[in-house]
Amino acid sequence: MSRSTRTAVCALSITGAFALGGCASIQDLPTERVASARLTLANGIPAGTVQLLRSGDRLTLAVAATGISSGPHGFHLHQTGECKRPDFASAGGHLNPEGKLHGTLSAGGSHFGDLPNLIIGESGTGSVTADIPVPAEQALEWIFDGDGTAVVVHAGPDDYKSDPAGNAGSRIACGVLERSS
Repeated sequence: MSRSTRTAVCALSITGAFALGGCASIQDLPTERVASARLTLANGIPAGTVQLLRSGDRLTLAVAATGISSGPHGFHLHQTGECKRPDFASAGGHLNPEGKLHGTLSAGGSHFGDLPNLIIGESGTGSVTADIPVPAEQALEWIFDGDGTAVVVHAGPDDYKSDPAGNAGSRIACGVLERSS
């Protein structure tokens, strides 16, 4: 191995050690992709991806979006795994199997389908990662019930309190979560 190759390998090893040292623990890394969805806009143009990742008994939803206007956008899990354009009304209301009120600022906390706002930058892209707040097996039962689950992005921000939908406006992108094989 040449000196320059050894130097590069050493630098990468040190960088990797520092990167891992910044993590809470290796157990925090997702170990399995459980499901994914392709987001599309009302005109059928692709708008990003959604990944449902599992690490032990914890699920995390990771969204990467593009082609959406800048600013905050509400996004939620919706009760039906269907995304008929142009208004995505076929996705139904928010996924709320426990019958709770909407929003993290509402009395009693949020319902299952509530997620943090997706922030889209000036470039038209953005991403967000959100932990699912119930044990993985329960969450998967709710998500993969008889009619599935859609992920919907709204035109405006979720105010985290208005019931039932956070006053987030119309539905501008949608994707159906499908189990990974």
